[in-house]
Amino acid sequence: MDNKINFAYECMFIADVSGNDNAEATVNKFVSLVKENGEIIDVTEWGKRRFEYPINDKAEGYYTIVTFRSAPEFPAELERLLNIDENVMRTLILKLDEAEAEKAARRAADKAAAPAVEEAPAEDAPAAEDAPAAEDAPASEDAPAADAE
Repeated sequence: MDNKINFAYECMFIADVSGNDNAEATVNKFVSLVKENGEIIDVTEWGKRRFEYPINDKAEGYYTIVTFRSAPEFPAELERLLNIDENVMRTLILKLDEAEAEKAARRAADKAAAPAVEEAPAEDAPAAEDAPAAEDAPASEDAPAADAE
């Protein structure tokens, strides 16, 4: 990268899911564009979600959030390219302060380390049989009894 001052940004965009593999291709296109022009801190894909209100007469879209560092000129160009693309329904690019950028970097590191923790066998964890069953738990006085009708 250049020796220019780089700032942290967060870009959220909603891709159209009405076509075949439209969303995946759109996400890959813009993530690779950010990678070419900056340093990606984290990519979070929320996936397909329903809208509260239709956007462009569509009821759902594919949400993606990219946290990255780049030169100050790049976010304006990225926003221009996102707005030109017909498969992108909405965009938002924010400049992050350094504290937020550090939090995003820590979340990305934790997310990357999480699969390694899940793969480790949990030998010390109690078996499901050891946990008290819901039937054995005393009934709350506030809750109506299931037998009383």
